[in-house]
Amino acid sequence: MNYDIQKIRSYFPVLQQKIHNHPLIYFDNAASAQKPVQVLKAEEQLHNHFYGNIHRAAHFMADKATGEFEAVRTKIQHFIHAELREEIIFTKGTTESVNLVANSFGEKYIQEGDEIIVSEMEHHSNIVPWQLVAGRKNATIVQLPFTDSGELQLDVLEKRINAKTKIIAVAHVSNVLGTINQVEKIIKLAHSKNIPVFIDGAQAVQHLPVDVQQLDADFYAFSAHKMYGPNGVGVLYGKRKWLDKMPPYQGGGEMISEVSFQKTTFNEIPYKFEAGTPNITSVIAYGAAIDLMDETGLQNIGRWEQNLLNYATSKLKEIPGMKIYGEAPEKSSVISFTIKNIHPYDVGMLIDKMGIAVRTGHHCADPVMQHFNVPGTIRISFGMYNTTEEIDLFMEALKKVLAML
Repeated sequence: MNYDIQKIRSYFPVLQQKIHNHPLIYFDNAASAQKPVQVLKAEEQLHNHFYGNIHRAAHFMADKATGEFEAVRTKIQHFIHAELREEIIFTKGTTESVNLVANSFGEKYIQEGDEIIVSEMEHHSNIVPWQLVAGRKNATIVQLPFTDSGELQLDVLEKRINAKTKIIAVAHVSNVLGTINQVEKIIKLAHSKNIPVFIDGAQAVQHLPVDVQQLDADFYAFSAHKMYGPNGVGVLYGKRKWLDKMPPYQGGGEMISEVSFQKTTFNEIPYKFEAGTPNITSVIAYGAAIDLMDETGLQNIGRWEQNLLNYATSKLKEIPGMKIYGEAPEKSSVISFTIKNIHPYDVGMLIDKMGIAVRTGHHCADPVMQHFNVPGTIRISFGMYNTTEEIDLFMEALKKVLAML
């Protein structure tokens, strides 16, 4: 495979430093990825040359910023193969994207006695917003379980869909188990019953190609900061047929057409859902991250990360008392594990002293921990810049930590 890892790593100056006198090894990419120089330079370029508030203004600075901002919308349209650029809505992150749909779709379409199906492996941000709307509407959350290997039980889903089901919410990739869910099958099943599907793609779009038209997704959400872009920016893709009918989520500037004290008329999509001044700087810098991923090739990134996943999994399985959570046949570059009688937090604290960043705890997925009856796990997650050499150093450090404990 033609994958210039040294060139890629050179784009990320943060990786060149030492932590506690050890070279930094960053294995917490599922939480947030590091930022390349292209993103940092894009932010600097904006503020040094053409920062201005976007849309409506007549002066050069605002006009230039507006053009750059809207160009990123088009890049995202092409990145996920959306049919229309107006189906791309900017938010603060995946969490706000979920809240937008839960509130707006829920306001129009969910009534007392209705049901919302949510999978057991969801991040809290794809559970709690649906619980809130269900509480307001006296609707019910119906759980879609997964097997001990980390696979959603699609036979159970078919049985739980009924006339009361109004929407299904499911992750494309689990942030704990790494499972790549069969979302295309889920969507096809749901659509056969005229039920829309919300896909949380926060752990998917940086690892594998996504085509929302091929999936036939109704809604698809993700965050820039997990894709080597800035934090504070997210994307909601929604089919026009839904977005046109859904009421605004927030009120303010930009989302209006005309305002009077007698009546307000709303703007067209996507602006109907983009109230107020957006995160202009971060959206424009996000475009540089998308460019880097396009240049590298998502398929190349995915193959590289799959090799890392396979290599690390085989190494971890050599350790006595090792338990890996999530061993579905189709899996992304996340490994969650525990080691018998050792608390994950102790491992995380000690391994940090050796310059290695991992995540410990429940990973904002309490129902997954409850499924396995564990308080938390150690999670390592890989990005486009990680290497097998880093995995070897991690294994050496892990063995030292286990000897201490």
